[in-house]
Amino acid sequence: MKYVIIFDHPYTLSAANNEPHHRSYSAAVAKQTINYLTAQGHDVDVIDLNHDHFDPVMHAKDLSAWRTRTPINDQVDRYFERLKTADEIIFIFPIWWELMPAMTKGFIDKVFSKNRAVSMHPRVVLEKNPIIRIFTIAGTPTFLYKLKYGNPIMKALATGTFKKIGLKKIKWHNFNAEDESPQKRQADLAHIQKFLS
Repeated sequence: MKYVIIFDHPYTLSAANNEPHHRSYSAAVAKQTINYLTAQGHDVDVIDLNHDHFDPVMHAKDLSAWRTRTPINDQVDRYFERLKTADEIIFIFPIWWELMPAMTKGFIDKVFSKNRAVSMHPRVVLEKNPIIRIFTIAGTPTFLYKLKYGNPIMKALATGTFKKIGLKKIKWHNFNAEDESPQKRQADLAHIQKFLS
């Protein structure tokens, strides 16, 4: 299978090595996911947004391109071409202020734009209809995130974005790393396959 992973963390994937002052559990989850899928013989394509210096801002010229259904820029076009071949797309990012970081939001704004639609009624952007998997890493406990805040990630991404463009196979798992012991965090990484089924 072809997997495309969209990773968003300021430290980039280099933060997977657990070095003091340059470590990220998001990066550790991404690295373990890549290693597992590769070991299983899958084709894994990684988009590391911060490493790529992706610009998430929708500038006036970008919005004009979006409205007139013309390309925004070469980087965005290349990202979309990579997504077109995916059987599964995996987003991995931390939750900040109960939502995704700016890079992920900008990626969705620019890459999943209406100039990509192959049909409008219903709107279809990716004909292959890949599974969308979302791995988040949050300080807020998962049950509280759902109960108190109403699960804004799934509302924004599943209901507000992907289902609108015909992508209905959506799975979400939240790693509540701050509330877990080091042993539990390591166990989750060691058994990453259970979150990929």
